[in-house]
Amino acid sequence: MRRLAAEPRPGGLAAVWASDETKAIEAAGILAARFGLPVLVHPGLREMDRSSTGYRPREEFERLADAFFARPEESAEGWERAVDAQRRIVAAARDILAGHGAGGLALVGHGGTGTLLMCAWAGLPIARSHDQPAPGCTWRFALRPPRVTEAWRPIP
Repeated sequence: MRRLAAEPRPGGLAAVWASDETKAIEAAGILAARFGLPVLVHPGLREMDRSSTGYRPREEFERLADAFFARPEESAEGWERAVDAQRRIVAAARDILAGHGAGGLALVGHGGTGTLLMCAWAGLPIARSHDQPAPGCTWRFALRPPRVTEAWRPIP
């Protein structure tokens, strides 16, 4: 986030939103500080609910994430279904946009739900092939109407 905040690209931000999870709020704070903005929080931006399995080693987590995206209408071992998480994240983003005035907007959240929002706004099916290529990526969107202008890319 420090590298992203130092880039000239996110210029003109008027609002920085985060999920209610600590890591998202802390990451958003780094970006918001550059513009002298507060971090606004919307609980609908949170990551998909994976509490049924708790922490899993990387290989097992990746297997569950593959199932989450491959069968979006089914739960992967009790995880929130992808279709439900997508409805939630899209509703949260619409809520944020409805109250947003002029200027740029950053939504700081999590890879899984970020992918679900990107798929919705790009008109793409839910699929792991659209997931972020690595941790620490961004994608860009136009506000009105909401549409993807740049797919996932690593923060340089």
